Amino acid sequence: MCPSYAVDVMSDVVVRQPGVGWASARIAVGTMVIAVLAYGYVLRLAADDSNPFDYFGYFTNQTSLIAALVLIATGVFGILGRSAPSWLTMMRGIATAYLLVVAIVYNVLVPGTGTAPPWMSVLLHAVFPVAVALDWLLVGDRPGLPWRQLWMVLPYPVAWLIVVLVRGATDGWVPYGFLLPERGVASLRVHIAWLLAAIVIAGALVWVASRWGGIRRGRRHPA
Repeated sequence: MCPSYAVDVMSDVVVRQPGVGWASARIAVGTMVIAVLAYGYVLRLAADDSNPFDYFGYFTNQTSLIAALVLIATGVFGILGRSAPSWLTMMRGIATAYLLVVAIVYNVLVPGTGTAPPWMSVLLHAVFPVAVALDWLLVGDRPGLPWRQLWMVLPYPVAWLIVVLVRGATDGWVPYGFLLPERGVASLRVHIAWLLAAIVIAGALVWVASRWGGIRRGRRHPA
């Protein structure tokens, strides 16, 4: 089968689609992660902890679900032999940045497995982020993301932080210990600042990587 090409309006570049096999792998990985998240919630139900706002209040669970859905959607476009729309590619880049932060925070800054089974923690905090990052870096079926839109990595984590802080001040639930209200305003400000800074830095790395053609480099569309 001949490789398919498509012009993307974000960068005026013809990008080569990675093929049905890779598209199917994206769908399979995304589906597996959703199944793992569902299994984790079933475990919470068995432990008589059925509040979905607690389980899906974790940044890891939310961003993993978002990334999985984006992977599936991107895979579907690949199966159809079509280039993913620019908004979906943008969402994929943003989700990749979030998972980079998840992996670094969990494995470097705040190591531990929490209440989830160790294998599930490894999958969501290491295996899946690495897979998504490599998919973004090595497969060149995306154009360079516009730097003027780097700010788009911030609205979601800011909204998540607001919800978490409100819950912490009302019902006392927070997903991570460094966001506990009793740590004080100064501590919260510091942790929120470095978290948002880490997200911007991760986003910048993803934006830079989008300018590399990967293992399947496209060609400049003729004027």
